[in-house]
Amino acid sequence: MKRAPIDFYFDFISPFGYFAALRIDALAARHGRETEWHAMLLGVTVMKVMGMKPLLETPLKGDYIRREFARYARRHGLALKREAGDPMMDPRPCGRAFHWVKRHQPGREKALARAFYEAYWAEGRNLGTAAAAAEVAGAAGFDAARIAAAIESDEAGALLRAAVDASMKRGVFGSPTVIVDGEPFWGVETFGTLEEWLARGGW
Repeated sequence: MKRAPIDFYFDFISPFGYFAALRIDALAARHGRETEWHAMLLGVTVMKVMGMKPLLETPLKGDYIRREFARYARRHGLALKREAGDPMMDPRPCGRAFHWVKRHQPGREKALARAFYEAYWAEGRNLGTAAAAAEVAGAAGFDAARIAAAIESDEAGALLRAAVDASMKRGVFGSPTVIVDGEPFWGVETFGTLEEWLARGGW
């Protein structure tokens, strides 16, 4: 019997979501599983619903996150042009484009997400406008004009809002979150436990 896909939740402004995006598909494939990607918004889950400050603005914790970001990048040999503490873009244009492509061009949304992540974190580009996000999408083989129009559409906004609501109903509050057969794993640092869970079939 084919097993359900692994659900991967992320926000484009999350560096650890980016780190997870580089690994999640290969991790799942090692255990004969597929993945389904879902863009969410930390600004909704963390600040509006949980009433918390962003991690980098939290006393004591913010300094640790900056150190962990740099340590992870060094360990995995990632050359990044954006620092954890740099001003964050508005992630909604990317999130809207992602969910619009997921609806209208299913199977291509992962390629778009990877292009956005690379442009934002590896290249240091700001994708906080429809024009900027569409330019990256165009370079990745999508119709840039169509993507720009989609980002500005009511439909794309509704798709993103619905996706964020759906993620919270599943208990997702941070990026990255991976859900395997109903079991949530938050943070890229849990990937070792996640892999063991998949290998053993849980415990």
